[in-house]
Order: sequence, then structure tokens, then C-alpha cells
Amino acid sequence: MAPIAPQPGIMEIALYQGGQSRLEGMTEVVKLSANENPYGPSPSARAAYAAAAETLHRYPGTTHEALRAAIGEVQGVDPDRVICGVGSDEVLQFICQAYAGPGDEVIHTEHGFSMYPILARAVGATPVCVAERERVVDVDAIVAACSARTRIVFLTNPGNPTGTMIGAADIARLADGLAGRAILVIDAAYADFIPGFDGGASLVEARDNVVMTRTFSKIYGLGGLRIGWGYGPRAIIDVLNRIRQPFNLSPTQLDTAEAAVRDKQWTAYCRDETARLRSWLRAELIAAGIAVDESHTNFILARFASPAQAQAADAALKAEGLIVRAVAGYGFPEGLRITIGDERACGRVADVLRSFMEGQG
Repeated sequence: MAPIAPQPGIMEIALYQGGQSRLEGMTEVVKLSANENPYGPSPSARAAYAAAAETLHRYPGTTHEALRAAIGEVQGVDPDRVICGVGSDEVLQFICQAYAGPGDEVIHTEHGFSMYPILARAVGATPVCVAERERVVDVDAIVAACSARTRIVFLTNPGNPTGTMIGAADIARLADGLAGRAILVIDAAYADFIPGFDGGASLVEARDNVVMTRTFSKIYGLGGLRIGWGYGPRAIIDVLNRIRQPFNLSPTQLDTAEAAVRDKQWTAYCRDETARLRSWLRAELIAAGIAVDESHTNFILARFASPAQAQAADAALKAEGLIVRAVAGYGFPEGLRITIGDERACGRVADVLRSFMEGQG
């Protein structure tokens, strides 16, 4: 008897590979491979997490009202148009489930988040990869790639692993080019690292085909709790809430995230320290002869002369207990994505790579 077959597209999915966190034979390592906040969550978020232990026997509310209100207050958005999910990944999944399927196309750029093609294939849609230009999203190329079957366009802004970004005018032009036929999803996971940047919220409010997603995993230091949110037109958020499981977030997640987003002083501290050390580390690597674009995130993309040199540099870092992310799977075999750690971690990375480059002759 033949085995029961999964839905079309499922077996085409390659398993997602997260950033390495261990080195065999080493007990003391510095993980700079997953773009985590080295300072962790705020003291108020830690306190909220501890207090949540008293309510573990209780089911959460289904509306996420308090967290949505906090997001609305701090981010300046309408809480009634916010949806919360198990990481922003779940919100992206909702969008694919609701608006794409067999015969449809989902566009992403060549260096975008690797979950996009996975989510497309999971609903039977066809992922379409569009080239970037010098590691920056090319709006004209995306518009040219759109067909009658295009339903969703995923845009990571700022980009990962590039760290580059495009401005509001280009995004608006892209949204206008998709009007009436496809949804533009702005994945703004790293928007909080840019002072005064709304991540695309104003574009959401001006159009009926734009959705923005955000996460608590980066600047808020809550990657282990898996919390994200989306902001979109009322009609789209209403659709997404119909397929969201009512208890998708626990009281622990909800209370901790609310405390985190309200602690604006801690967020500002993490943003400022990241920007300071990112600028310093980039300058050090450039001085050592390594190509590094300006980044708007909590990581930099170091590009070496060849894939072999990148592999050797990676090995040199690992020998010193420093784990970064090789990004050949993102189209950069010559690159290493390096999370901006604390001051000591950044100094160690700079020292190792400086010595490595000196030895290249």
C-alpha cells in the first residue's frame, strides 16, 4: 500500500538551519550567529517573566488586548489593527495561509529571510526569487517579476543578512505597483535599531495592500519566548485573526512582551550601544581589508576576497570560541554575518580578524 502523500510542495521544503551555538570541545563560547541582543531583556521584562510563574495554570486571554494596547502606545499605531503571533514568523505564515495557495506565486528577494520560500511551499504556492542590486533590494526588478499569479511580495527592510535598506519612497512605489493584485509584506524585524523609523507603519496606514511585521526577538531580547506582531489594514487583520489559534500566546509571553515594549529607556540603551559598537567594528574590519556595507541592524556582513578566505576566517574565529554565521545559503559564500555583541565580544572579533588578515599577506 502506498504511503499517504503530503500536500504538494511540502517535500520540496529544506529544513531551516538556525545559527550555530556550540563548538565541540569548547565550553566557553560567544554566540554571534543569531542576531540576539547581548544585553538580554530589560529588568522589567525579567520581573514580568518571573511573576508569570504564579499564573501558569491559567489560560491566556484570546484578544491580546493589553499587549496590543502597549504596542499601539509605544509604536504609535492603532492597536485594533495589530495582530500578535508566535514570533513574526507566525504572522507571515498566517498571510501565506490566507492569501496564497496552489497556482499562486510568492515573491522574495535573493538575500531575503530564508523562511519565505518555506512558507510559500507550505501552502502549495510557488516561491519566486528576485535578484538584488549590489546587496540592495531592486524595486524595479520586483515589479518586473510580478505576474498575474503573484499574490504576496515579501520585503525584508532592513535586509538580512545584508543590513542594507531602501527608503519609504521606494517602498511606496513598490506598493503602488502591486495595488489591486498582491499584498506587500514589510518584514521590519530590525526596524527598532533605527532611531525614528516606523518600519513602514505609515505606508500601512496609507494603503490597503501593505502589512508590516515586527518582532520581540531582536532589540527586546526575547528570542527564546517567540513573540511577534503584525500591523495592517483592518480587512486583512480581520482575515488573519480568523485563522489565528485563540490561545497562540501564553500569559508569560504576553506579560513579558508588554513589559519589554513599555521599557523605552532599556530599548534606547540597547539601540545606542548597538549603533556605537556596530560603527566601531565596521571601521575596524574595513581598516583590516574586509569589505563591509553600512548596516542598519544589529549585525554586519563581512565580505572576504573568496569563499575559501571566508571559510578560513570563520575557522580562525571558531578557534577563539567566537561563533558567527556563514551565509552561503543566503547567496554569500564569501560572507560572514557577525552579530554585534557587547564591547568585549566586538573587540575579540576585531582582534582575531585583524590578525587573520595580516596573515593573508
